[in-house]
Amino acid sequence: MAPGLIVVRAAREADLPRIRQIYNHEVLTSTATYDTQERTEAEQRTWFAHHGGAHPVFVAEKDGTVCGWASLSPWSDRAAYGRSAEVSEYVAVEWRRRGVGRRLLETLIEAARAHRHHALLARISADNTASIAMHAELGFFVAGTLKEVGIKFGRMLDVTIMELILPA
Repeated sequence: MAPGLIVVRAAREADLPRIRQIYNHEVLTSTATYDTQERTEAEQRTWFAHHGGAHPVFVAEKDGTVCGWASLSPWSDRAAYGRSAEVSEYVAVEWRRRGVGRRLLETLIEAARAHRHHALLARISADNTASIAMHAELGFFVAGTLKEVGIKFGRMLDVTIMELILPA
């Protein structure tokens, strides 16, 4: 790997501690309502199995350090779409504004196309204007807003729902 190059690759179980660290300690704004990365090895395998196949998990590495991660998850609220997926990407605070989030989101879009998803949806904290702008630059549009409980912050969050329709 060339120094300074951001590499995005499929996540492995060995990446789970770093994924958990980024998710639980290094993200300032998140709409998360639960701890996604489970603690026991059996729970970790279950988490990967849930995401596997058409809903992969990726990590971004720079100079050998995992600096972010992203996933496609089933979107159960949009059954009418048939093949919708939710995109999530998390970047460690010190790696923000260095292109890591964009590379992860671009990888998720490519993976969604490869798996023939029809639509991608993202839930973004309404005060995270940088993430909203990045999603818009990549073709997402604002599909709505909602209030969501944010366990990390102990309060209700204003959430922007953004959607990307993928051509058949």
